Amino acid sequence: MISFKDVKKRFDSNVVLDGFSLDVHDGETMVILGYSGTGKSVALKHIVGLLEPDSGQVEVDEQIVHMLDRDGLTQLRSNVGYVFQSSALFDSMTVTENLKLGLKRQRLSDAEIRDRVAASLALVDMEGTEDRFPAELSGGMRKRVGIARAIALHPRYILYDEPTTGLDPVTSAVINQLMIRTREKLGVTGIVVTHDLESAYMVGDRIAMLYHGRIRQVGPVEEIRRTHDPVVRQFLDGRPEAAAEADSGMFRAFR
Repeated sequence: MISFKDVKKRFDSNVVLDGFSLDVHDGETMVILGYSGTGKSVALKHIVGLLEPDSGQVEVDEQIVHMLDRDGLTQLRSNVGYVFQSSALFDSMTVTENLKLGLKRQRLSDAEIRDRVAASLALVDMEGTEDRFPAELSGGMRKRVGIARAIALHPRYILYDEPTTGLDPVTSAVINQLMIRTREKLGVTGIVVTHDLESAYMVGDRIAMLYHGRIRQVGPVEEIRRTHDPVVRQFLDGRPEAAAEADSGMFRAFR
């Protein structure tokens, strides 16, 4: 389980997380919704120790992340796949070389690495791209390779940072289906950060709305869709009032 407990984080005078608490249960896909710039990606980075909280704590499998030593953090990261918004592929490496990078740290044999690469690319329907470079791939294909790289590690958890941003509707639907397939085939626990409602409704088991640095509401997808909370309702309906407030000088944060 992943547990955020009263996490607070600011950058200079910008308050990003302000008492953020959320439990993500084993085997579920949790979607974190929120306006751009409200700290969704910042929350993800705390899970793998890329950021440390100013106060509060994040626990992964009952381990307090910011208290882990270097070896402990390395072990934790080996259990977490991270799909970055930009895919974060190395342009000078082929698809295979990008996937191998994390696997080599696991000290697998060459045969095991070949099998993991092939199986992961097959799961995201990217067979035949092994020797291609990222520049030769479309945006959607790069996203799929990013997912393949994450699942090649055989992680317990996968973190998706805005996985459908910048994609056309058809490609977004493909990525959504891949996230569902990954959960069903591998049984991983997922956290999806997004402001894409269609994606949230399709892939999520539960949805949490992040607003002003803390969780405004969390619940099953249908419960959130039927919510009467005025702030969550405004976001879901695409009305500008809450967006204007979130963008005001009262609260401006890094994403």
